[in-house]
Amino acid sequence: MSTIYERIRARRIELGLTVEELAKKMGYKDKSSISKIENGKADIPQSKVIAFARALNTTTAYLMGIDTAKERSIPAGFQPLPKRDRIPRVGQIACGTPILAEENVEAYDEVPSDWHADFTLLCQGDSMEPKIKDGDVVAIHSQPMVENGEVAAVLIDGEATLKRVFLFDDHIELRAENPTFPTILRIGEDMNTITIEGKAVGLCRKL
Repeated sequence: MSTIYERIRARRIELGLTVEELAKKMGYKDKSSISKIENGKADIPQSKVIAFARALNTTTAYLMGIDTAKERSIPAGFQPLPKRDRIPRVGQIACGTPILAEENVEAYDEVPSDWHADFTLLCQGDSMEPKIKDGDVVAIHSQPMVENGEVAAVLIDGEATLKRVFLFDDHIELRAENPTFPTILRIGEDMNTITIEGKAVGLCRKL
């Protein structure tokens, strides 16, 4: 039977967290405190068990090894959560006037594995209303091309935006979902100013 220390380490690895990241979430100054706990070299008070459960998105019962099979049973009419991947949130993306794409990781999001997403982007603006709202987090699968009419993250002269893409032999159109926003049009050689970063494959939204 595994110990609480082993379960903390196993859950951290399952979530893809580094020792440093978990230490930061727990409010420790450095990673040594987490390393000692995971190796069973430090006691964990009850208050810290609760904090670990929150930081690791689990329950105190799981960390303490209490059998909670009945609690975890799925009620009729519901499905268990699908397997999830932890992917980086990279900068922000405009749903209106394009904003500068920031290529630094700001956070991490967990999304269903079957989305095959590579990163997420935080949307700003209302050009993709009502389908995509301001503040939504959109999951993106990296790919250089999309089918006409699909929603994609695109770069225009180094600035990022989210639009429906329509590619023709002599021009490309980036259309907003919101009809009050104009279509972005690039013709001939100006088509080269647009780069498709990936296809939107999922949406994360708070109720």
